[in-house]
Amino acid sequence: MSDYMVTESTGLRAVRYRSIVVWIHWITALVVVSQVVIGFAFHRFTERGTPERMELLAWHKTIGAVILLLALLRLAVRLMNPPPPYPSDFPKWERFAAVWSHRLFYILLIALPLTGLAAVSGRAQDGTVPLLFGLSLPAIPGIPKENDFGDVHVILVWTTLALLVIHVGAALRNQLASRTAVADRMPPFRAQHR
Repeated sequence: MSDYMVTESTGLRAVRYRSIVVWIHWITALVVVSQVVIGFAFHRFTERGTPERMELLAWHKTIGAVILLLALLRLAVRLMNPPPPYPSDFPKWERFAAVWSHRLFYILLIALPLTGLAAVSGRAQDGTVPLLFGLSLPAIPGIPKENDFGDVHVILVWTTLALLVIHVGAALRNQLASRTAVADRMPPFRAQHR
């Protein structure tokens, strides 16, 4: 029973993620949702160079850089702090799906900002991509002005949205219908023991 801990107030529950991981998870979730909203708003403006479109693009690039930093931080924390084990009664197929969906999230949250950076690097002036607040990123050298990275970026966006729907659905299922304590792993959730 090493994958459970017993408390007087709640009885049996799974070992939880460390606080730093929980904070990074929820901050990343909020930033990703804001990025999706801004990304869709940005794509409503089809005419290049309008002030509104440029403002949204600046926010989109800046938030993308934040997502990349959060993903790299989360990966570093994850490598130093293994996640809590799954409850022993959590089905193996669900463990497999959960592990691989989390790995795919890491890949996507790193690849999305990098493909976005590559898409705009061909248009970068003075070798930098401007962000908000006077910040900038170095452009990726050798990228032509017209490139396909924007198309790759869009495919990754839709892949991420599909994975996000699956992730939220699985979290809700584990919270509301699972007979295991797997929902206990990520605060603020608590398993509905049956």
